[in-house]
Amino acid sequence: MRPWSHELWRLGLLAAAGALFGWLLGAPGLGLAAGLTLRLAYHLQQLHSLRRWLARNPHSEPPAATGLWGELFDRLYRYQKGQRLTQHRLQATLKRIQESSEAMRDSVVMLDQYGDLEWWNSAAERMLGLKAAHDRGQHITNLVRDPRFVAYFNARDYREPLTLPSPVDERMVLQFQITLYGDDERLVMARDITRLHRLEEMRRDFVANVSHELRTPLTVLAGYLETYVTYAEQLPPRLAQGLSRMQEQTTRMQNLVNDLLLLSRLEIDRGGEDHLPLAMATLLEEVRRDAEALAAGRQQIRVELEEERRLLGSDSEIHSALSNLASNSVRYTPEGSHIVLRWKSHPKGACLEVEDDGEGIDPVHIPRLTERFYRVDKGRSSETGGTGLGLAIVKHVLLRHDAYLEIESHPDQGALFRCVFPVERLVAAQTSAGAVHRSG
Repeated sequence: MRPWSHELWRLGLLAAAGALFGWLLGAPGLGLAAGLTLRLAYHLQQLHSLRRWLARNPHSEPPAATGLWGELFDRLYRYQKGQRLTQHRLQATLKRIQESSEAMRDSVVMLDQYGDLEWWNSAAERMLGLKAAHDRGQHITNLVRDPRFVAYFNARDYREPLTLPSPVDERMVLQFQITLYGDDERLVMARDITRLHRLEEMRRDFVANVSHELRTPLTVLAGYLETYVTYAEQLPPRLAQGLSRMQEQTTRMQNLVNDLLLLSRLEIDRGGEDHLPLAMATLLEEVRRDAEALAAGRQQIRVELEEERRLLGSDSEIHSALSNLASNSVRYTPEGSHIVLRWKSHPKGACLEVEDDGEGIDPVHIPRLTERFYRVDKGRSSETGGTGLGLAIVKHVLLRHDAYLEIESHPDQGALFRCVFPVERLVAAQTSAGAVHRSG
């Protein structure tokens, strides 16, 4: 029989005995009350034993008892024992995690839901200057005060890492990556990429210097070739045969050098000084005329203006990015295709789009399209006259304008290139009297 049933039987028997004893004395109610009082005193004694056990040491053996109280003491003891085992396992797991994090070369910082410091490894002390005695419980932005980090932390968009100098040593370059987990808590990791940063600077300087040095000999070569082409009829046939091909390749080399120099400038120069409200209708119309000249009637190109607000940015850079997208559409779509240059609203602000109904691109290539010199079709691309740097230039221009590139395409379904600009980059038409107008 269950302890609860036993308890009911005991209570009933004691009440009956008390009532019988009271009846013999002529007061059955008083006897019943006395019986119930005795049982209540027993329960109070067991509660007192439970309190003393929990107050003294709940890990020790529970008080001896029978019936319902005995089962209760046993269950509490087994529950506490199970909880202690689970706690020991969690502590061991946490200790292993902390030991493994401590062995990492990268900084690891754990923040609570408010952004306050909870735990960090020794690498974080070295890279970020954190001190356990003073900084625990401080907000992360009180210690890493760079405005770029504060904006990155508050934006809650951690898809891309952030590169900044260390707050304790400006010669050390760190790459921050924040991950959300649990109840809106954050894990901040920082890698020391000083060596990679220096190698990247050396690469940029090398490309810029070599490209700059190549401009002069290419200019001289192009000048002589232009002269020779002018007098090609007077040259021996064997010499005149390759002049046009040489001139074509020289022009291609000049375009490549110009694109490399532009990329180097975009990477090194932060820009922003020349950002003004742009006359988007004029800009799109000029790009359309340039694209039509390149298409030579093979494609139909039109402009759609669906957004009245103007874009705050660099006229030359936005023009370069849009021209690269338009020229790519011209080069890689067959004759008779339609190309649309569009300025329209977007849920995040506004966007510039270049859309065509050409052959399209296999989605497997899309993640790599903005890499330098990446070719979807190497054989066909070499015949189009492109440098392989157009989309890389677009990517860097958009980064300098707080924007990003979206590409939607499938084989035989055309392609859509969308440059998405945030609402902070938009200016109302009526307040932009100083907008930049490109001269035709």
